Amino acid sequence: MEQRNFQNPYPDYSQHVATAFHPTGQLTSDFIHRLNNKIKDMLQYMEKGLKSADPGDCTVYTGWAGIALLYLHLSDVYGEPSLLQKAQEYINRSLRCLTRRDVTFFCGDAGPYAIGAAVYHKLGCSREADDCIRVLLQMQASVVKLDSHLPDELLYGRMGYLYALLFVNRHFGEEKIPSGYIQQVCNTVVESGQRLAGSRNLTAQSPLMYEWYKEYYVGPAHGIAGIYYFLMQPECHVSQEKLHYLVRPSVKYFNHLKFPTGNYPPCIGDNRDLLVHWCHGAPGVIYMLIQAHKVFGEQQYLIDAVHCAEVSWQRGLLKKGYGLCHGVAGNAYSFLALYNLTKDVKYLYRACKFAEWCMDYGEHGCSTPDTPYSLFEGIAGTIYFLADLLEPAKARFPAFEM
Repeated sequence: MEQRNFQNPYPDYSQHVATAFHPTGQLTSDFIHRLNNKIKDMLQYMEKGLKSADPGDCTVYTGWAGIALLYLHLSDVYGEPSLLQKAQEYINRSLRCLTRRDVTFFCGDAGPYAIGAAVYHKLGCSREADDCIRVLLQMQASVVKLDSHLPDELLYGRMGYLYALLFVNRHFGEEKIPSGYIQQVCNTVVESGQRLAGSRNLTAQSPLMYEWYKEYYVGPAHGIAGIYYFLMQPECHVSQEKLHYLVRPSVKYFNHLKFPTGNYPPCIGDNRDLLVHWCHGAPGVIYMLIQAHKVFGEQQYLIDAVHCAEVSWQRGLLKKGYGLCHGVAGNAYSFLALYNLTKDVKYLYRACKFAEWCMDYGEHGCSTPDTPYSLFEGIAGTIYFLADLLEPAKARFPAFEM
């Protein structure tokens, strides 16, 4: 069987090898300087490459909205007005070539409208921001129809629309989207999960079950880990009764899917322990486990999250590349998630080591993604991660982590 990852060449954490940060967790000035220089170089490379990108791809995942999200993030990190202007330039480009059919943050029109609202709000253009929100909310009716054949997952389904609503509220710093809209989406997702579990005689095992293309996917992109993660978020206002009687036993069932290695399958019933990506495998499952630990207070979920981080460390330097969805930068975020929960500097060290790998972009013989300059497959996502590492306590996996 072909090896999907490079052997990790780095020694694990000890105070003797942690040269990127002080014992307090503060990055050294030298490491910050390296990050900033690399971000600048990579941005120039990305901008040159984007001249040949698909002019009609509006999406966050591979298109113009993802580049706008990167620049919005960089404007938050550096506070430079020119970066916000670049975000505006790219979101305008995205809004001119919408799908007119898909409603999610990642791969549909909700992403461009939500990012547009955030960019215009930050620029002080309240009318344009309100226009984006108005159109975003017009999608709600089709999303909450149970018989609409819309899946529930993140990339193409209801959770992808839900994230757009949460994104707007986060960037406005207030409940710009009334909680009733958010609750309505979550109630539809819960009912959908109950229906499927009931129709497949799975209720006794897992009161909520979800499928995508007739498979019970596990990871956050298409599967139950992403759905459960959002249902457990306080901003989603899922009732305590539903959390206790529906979400909690479903998450408990999820726990039994873990391989002895600590990794998770891409689908229920798939016994191949192969994929170590954000989209499929331990690096993406870790966020649901951390949230379950926070909400239900069970130590086992934290133990399993630690196992996920071990899988990322051992097998996370991927031959597939440096990106977010199925690359090294995406896997590195699992360390930052655990660092921000535990404050254990071992996980900050691991994130810094994966950042060093990413700073040698293109030197490891990895495969080239289909969209090499995009946010979720290409270099834009790697830049996003390196910029997030400048302020580790604020780092969040883009378009997903709350």
